[in-house]
Amino acid sequence: MMRNGYFKLVNIQGGFGLKLIPPKDGGQDILLSEVVDHLDYCHVVYDFSTLKNNIESKKEMIMTLGAGECPKVNENYVINISQDKMEAVARFTAPSATGELMTMDEFIKDLKFRKVITGIQTDAIESFFAERRYCENIVVAKGKPAGEGRDASIEYFFNTDQHAQPTLLEDGSVDFFNLNAICHCKKDDLLAQITPEEKGETGVNICGEYINSRDVKGMKHRFGHNMYLSEDGLCLYSSVDGHVTLVDDQVFVSDLYIVENVDNSTGNIVFEGSVQINGNVKSNFSVSAKGNIVVNGVVEGAYIKADGNIVIARGMNGMGKGRLEAGGNIIAKFLESVTAEAEGYIHAESVLHSQLQAGTEIEVDGKRGFITGGKVSAANKITVKNLGSDMGASTIVEVGSNPKLKENFTELSKELVEIQKVIKSSQPIIASFAEKKAKGAKFSDEQLAYIKKLAFMVDLKKKELAEKYELYEKMQEQLNSQSSAKVVVKGSVHPGTKIVIGDLSMVVQTTNHFCRFEKVQGNVKMTGL
Repeated sequence: MMRNGYFKLVNIQGGFGLKLIPPKDGGQDILLSEVVDHLDYCHVVYDFSTLKNNIESKKEMIMTLGAGECPKVNENYVINISQDKMEAVARFTAPSATGELMTMDEFIKDLKFRKVITGIQTDAIESFFAERRYCENIVVAKGKPAGEGRDASIEYFFNTDQHAQPTLLEDGSVDFFNLNAICHCKKDDLLAQITPEEKGETGVNICGEYINSRDVKGMKHRFGHNMYLSEDGLCLYSSVDGHVTLVDDQVFVSDLYIVENVDNSTGNIVFEGSVQINGNVKSNFSVSAKGNIVVNGVVEGAYIKADGNIVIARGMNGMGKGRLEAGGNIIAKFLESVTAEAEGYIHAESVLHSQLQAGTEIEVDGKRGFITGGKVSAANKITVKNLGSDMGASTIVEVGSNPKLKENFTELSKELVEIQKVIKSSQPIIASFAEKKAKGAKFSDEQLAYIKKLAFMVDLKKKELAEKYELYEKMQEQLNSQSSAKVVVKGSVHPGTKIVIGDLSMVVQTTNHFCRFEKVQGNVKMTGL
């Protein structure tokens, strides 16, 4: 059985000495420092070099120390209480041959005298007094840590990913009729459910002092119209058949407005939900929706704006005046002479003489899959089958730049600095008040009200700072992702095409196939796929 090495003062013929008992079965060696402390405590004179050599020999022996009777040294211990008062460790030393043993009751009383009153490890203490194992660390008291607790969480029962891609069929065409871009919901569908926060159990240290668990965060549903809550406020349901989306952690359910065509019979359309147009959108008309806009026919020189996605199944000929604006994605069969902006991605089978700008990427694929003429820009990536024209049409593709994101990031950085200034200027006032109050200073009702209002404002600013910093990190991650922006050509790229990546550019001089354009060591470089 494993046992640490230990020592004790014993009687020998004509005097007394120090008995050294080496460890057994892998136990810890006798500690020189521990022996020295013990002998000094007993006021026993010894030769340090001889003591050191004897201990290092790791042999059982008795080292002669002096003449006369062995000093009376009772069984004793040292105790180490952790800084957080969560654990007490005792280490016993053996009594001398003339000393007395300590009782368990005496030890427990001594612990209480040292203010160790809770979490006493009775089994471990009983085990020591039954076996008397010296020079071993024994945990004699343990505190109970505070429970971690759990923040509230929310689960959504609909697709919150707004980046659904159209399906590319085996023949190279794109299926625009099964996009999964619209997330429908039915009346009384469960949309989201909150699991409430759970406060952690209060802890206590070995001195009987209570330890509060960390503050846990609660949560409430954020939602618009056409929904209702369960009685306990935890479940969110749709009250209509419609379309559900998640925007900035807020749930929206929109009714769907369906028309055959947008023309003289309807006039311009402005709708709070989503719009489905079974036919075409004629020139000079406009369609605006808070949700998605789906056009199953053709769009001419019209203006279409959606906070969500825009889907045009048969494409758009903008005639130089047509414009698309989407807070989400734009998906169209073809885009000709169109100006289009999407905060998400843009997907089409062909793009001709158009001005396109996407917040993430642009993909032009399918049977034809070409970009010819005009300018297309995306923050992260442009993927195209055939790029430019052998007829010399001016074609510019640009990646690695999102001016709106940079602008928002700069503005948010300024807001963070201002919030920090407010907190920094207010904290000394609150600290001074607390210090004066602790010294017994008296304050008027107006002063107390002011400090209370100031402290409340600082708490609000700290919460606002945490929320905005989380958004700041997300924006920074998006900006960093633009550093790896690229243009991918799966077919051919023609001479005269201008490739722009961030602040660098190049003009393609010869026809190339199956290639990629990236920023490499300060230059735009072309490599093979």
